[in-house]
Amino acid sequence: MKIFQMPDSLANKIAAGEVVERPASVVKELVENSIDANSTWVKVEVSEAGLELIKITDDGDGMSHEDCELAFFRHATSKIRNENDLFHIHTLGFRGEALASIAAVSRLTLKTSTGESAGTLVELEGGKIVNKTKSDARKGTEITIRDLFFNTPARLKYMKTIHTELGHITDVINRMALSHPDIRFELYHQDKPIFRSPGRGDLLQIVAQVYGMNVAKKMIPVKQETLDFSIEGFIAKPEITRASRNYISTIVNGRFIRNIPLSKAILNGYHTLLPIGKNPLVVLKIDMDPILVDVNVHPSKLEVRFSKEKELFEAVESTIKQAFRKETLIPNVSQPKKHKDDSKQHSFSFYDQPTTTRQIDPFLAERPINSGNDQQLVEDTYLVAQQSAKEAVDQYEVRYEEIPPPQVGQSMESFDEPISQMEQAEVAQERVPVMYPIGQHHGTYILAQNEDGLYIIDQHAAQERIKYEYFRDKIGEVANEVQELLIPLTFDFSKQESLLIDQYQEELKKVGLFFEHFGQQSYVVRSHPQWFPKGFEEEVIKEIIEQVITEEKIDIAKIREEAAILMSCKRSIKANHYLNYDDMFRLLEDLRQSTDPFTCPHGRPIIIHFSEYEMEKMFKRVM
Repeated sequence: MKIFQMPDSLANKIAAGEVVERPASVVKELVENSIDANSTWVKVEVSEAGLELIKITDDGDGMSHEDCELAFFRHATSKIRNENDLFHIHTLGFRGEALASIAAVSRLTLKTSTGESAGTLVELEGGKIVNKTKSDARKGTEITIRDLFFNTPARLKYMKTIHTELGHITDVINRMALSHPDIRFELYHQDKPIFRSPGRGDLLQIVAQVYGMNVAKKMIPVKQETLDFSIEGFIAKPEITRASRNYISTIVNGRFIRNIPLSKAILNGYHTLLPIGKNPLVVLKIDMDPILVDVNVHPSKLEVRFSKEKELFEAVESTIKQAFRKETLIPNVSQPKKHKDDSKQHSFSFYDQPTTTRQIDPFLAERPINSGNDQQLVEDTYLVAQQSAKEAVDQYEVRYEEIPPPQVGQSMESFDEPISQMEQAEVAQERVPVMYPIGQHHGTYILAQNEDGLYIIDQHAAQERIKYEYFRDKIGEVANEVQELLIPLTFDFSKQESLLIDQYQEELKKVGLFFEHFGQQSYVVRSHPQWFPKGFEEEVIKEIIEQVITEEKIDIAKIREEAAILMSCKRSIKANHYLNYDDMFRLLEDLRQSTDPFTCPHGRPIIIHFSEYEMEKMFKRVM
């Protein structure tokens, strides 16, 4: 007999390999349990990046004395009763694997109470209960994990440095705070605070804490309702870019998820607004009927499937595009500020704004003022803060509401203004203002001005955008009529590529391309669609074949788009090309009439703006 049933202890350790990849996985699972328990406050304490200690405390519903032991049985859950529940999941956890898997590879202590009777204390080691008794626990739950992987030492060799593992834990808490801004989260490492969110339900305030104030100021709110989906969140202006897609946060029904097609839909919303190889910073919350999303795909519950994914992706893409159509996306050149990296978490207040008289103590907002001699300091500081906030009106286009100065003994913290209450000013009717040329720099950049300051325009990028929109519309109007070639084009492919081309012959014919065999793995093309740009026929055909080989489909709209980009780039004025005043003015006026006049088709910026304030600041006219 070769087949036998594994003991529960071994099965739990195997399950732990899927669920408990690293300390951050433990934090994620336990914090999700706290959220499911209707907590309004969750505190996470770790030592040695979680390998020595992970302690999660919440003020949730707690567990009864009877449920405490059952909770550590494998597949024990309070979330699912039958198969129908599996397709209507409203909670973050539901599998009943997390506690059993975590307990199997650690020394675990649970203290919990429902608040209606005495609490319960349960201690486990390697998944086995070694002690269970009543305790004086307050309402809520406290779970302490010690010596993670103590009985599976082979797992420890896969752990990274303390800083790396702590980074993963911090990322988990950041995502949880973004997903649930109405819950107050706290994270401590070696008893030192790492992150604290206010739990006021202000998503933009959390964005400021996670990514920095300068990023939060350049976030654009998005919102759209369809029959199936509710989409809401913030998207960064195209000038804010990152090298990876890790800064795209997608939250579905309160669950942070990763979905490559959904990320692509977000990138499509930024179409031609981002440089090649750059990614946006986005926080998007999507709510839908649970029956439309399958979260039971992967043990970590990070991956999901959508039943109406085409409709969802189109809604996400259009939501982002519509938001950008209402915005002026000209980057302002700002003088570097002498402060720490924006990526550091910090609380938001008007005291983070630049001041014209003196630097304000960043901790003032958290210090109560008690001395009678400090009243003048309070009022002086208030005046500086008022001036600072009013600068914010000019520089960041926000409205400012007058607030009376605080009195001695009153905490300044209560006068912090949440970011979401700063309503953006109404978008001007013209997204690009009239600009008057004053010259050229190196025959490459047009210098222009108006009452708002100085503008620098990349003339090649500007004409590229103008011509791209022209060719894009014209190519879209041309039917798939074919044009015969005087000299046929010949292409050579590998055996595998030849098989794919033969497979897609009918699709290729539908777009006006006819590939005739010319030897074993060679083909000849004698005609092409009439809309192919003259002089670039071979490049476009290669692009179509590359699409067939890599994606195994033909997206003719995408091919026409690439052709328009190619034509606009090749036919635009280049660097070191000098223009007279009329040519410059005409170019700027044509640019103003463009649909998206802020970036070239490759995503590079066209216009840079120096405000009068920034100019005066650079020349020390204001201090």
